Amino acid sequence: MVGLFAGIGGLELGLREHGWNTELLCEIDPGAQAVLRTRFTDVPVHSDVTKLRSLPQDIELVAAGFPCQDLSQAGRTAGITGSRSGLVDEVFRLVKRKKGPRWLLIENVPFMLQLGRGAAMRHITDALEDLGYTWAYRVVDARAFGLPQRRQRVLMLASRTEDPRAVLFGEDAGERPVDDHADFPCGFYWTEGTRGLGWAVNAVPTLKGGSSVGIASPPAVRLPSGEIVTPGLVDAERLQGFDPDWTAPAALVPGLRNSHRWKLVGNAVSVRMASWVGRRLLEPADYERGIETPMKPGDAWPVAAWGSNRQAFRVHTSTWPVQEPYEDLSGFLEDTRLLSARATAGFLKRARMGNLRFVPGFIDDVESHLDRMGGFPEAAA
Repeated sequence: MVGLFAGIGGLELGLREHGWNTELLCEIDPGAQAVLRTRFTDVPVHSDVTKLRSLPQDIELVAAGFPCQDLSQAGRTAGITGSRSGLVDEVFRLVKRKKGPRWLLIENVPFMLQLGRGAAMRHITDALEDLGYTWAYRVVDARAFGLPQRRQRVLMLASRTEDPRAVLFGEDAGERPVDDHADFPCGFYWTEGTRGLGWAVNAVPTLKGGSSVGIASPPAVRLPSGEIVTPGLVDAERLQGFDPDWTAPAALVPGLRNSHRWKLVGNAVSVRMASWVGRRLLEPADYERGIETPMKPGDAWPVAAWGSNRQAFRVHTSTWPVQEPYEDLSGFLEDTRLLSARATAGFLKRARMGNLRFVPGFIDDVESHLDRMGGFPEAAA
C-alpha cells in the first residue's frame, strides 16, 4: 500500500495490523514527517504530493486522508476547490494509469457531505466514476471500536474490480445507548459556551487540531467529583488509538512548539477505525440489499451510500458497524491538569451570556471548580 497525506500514520498503522505493508508515505508537515520517519523507519517519506510523479509498481491499496481544513465546519469551509482540500485531485491523478491499485481508501470529516449542498461529494464521486471506480462510503463513529471519543469520519472505499459494499456494509451493530450516569466523566469544549458544546457522556468530543494560530485546544472533562480537568497530550494520543508519546519525534523538529503535537493528534485517523477497515478487507461479506434505496439528483448525502455510472444509492445503516467492548473515559485520563481559573471563568462568562441549555448540576460544578481554583481572575472579570 501507499499512504498519501499520511499525517502521523493512523491509517497505515491500523491497516498494518492486517497485513498491509506500506511502500511509500507522502506528507508535507515537518512534524508529521518526523513521526513517520521514526515510526516507519524503512519506508520512504515524500514531502509534496504535487511533485510525486507516480506510485510504486504493483501497489494494491492507496490510502488518502486528504486535508480537511477546507471541508471542516471548524475550518474555513472553502470547499473541495480550496487550496488544501482540493489536493484530493492529486490522488486521482496518481491512480489514473490504466493498471491502478485494487483499492482506494479515502477518509475525511462528515461535514464534507453537506458542504456546498453536496458539491464536494459530487466532485469526488464523479471523479471516481470517470476513472472507472465503483465507490461506497460510510460515516463511522470511533466509539464503535471501544474508544471513548465521539469522533465521526467518512470512510470511502473504491475499486475498479472489487465490490466495496461487501467491506463497508457487511456489519451493522447499531449505536450503543448512552447511559447518562452521574458516575461517568463527561467531556465538553471549555472554549465554547455560547454555541455547540460538544457534550459527551463517558467520552470526549472530537479531538481538534487546535486553533488557527497554533494554540492547543484540548477538551475538558467534568469528573464525577465535580472537578474539571483537561486531558494531556499522551491521553489524546491514546484516545486516537496510538501508543503513548507516538508524536514525540515532532518535538525534536527545530521551530515547532509542543502544541504542534496537538495538531498532529487532532488531525489523525483513529487507528482502531483503520484497523476495522483492514479486517473487513480480509473478511468481506454480503449485506442485505434491502437496506438501500436509489437517490435522486439533489438529495442530501446520507450517512452511507454507494454508486457507479452516475447512479447513487442510499444505504440505511448506522455509524456503529460493531460494538467493541467500551473502555471508560476514566481509564484514559492519566495525564490530566485542572482546568485553570482563567479558562473556567471565561467559559462561565460565555455560558451566562448565551442561551445554551446545560444538564442539571453542570454549571454548579463549574462554579464550584472556579471557587476551588481561586475565583474569577481580574482578566476574566
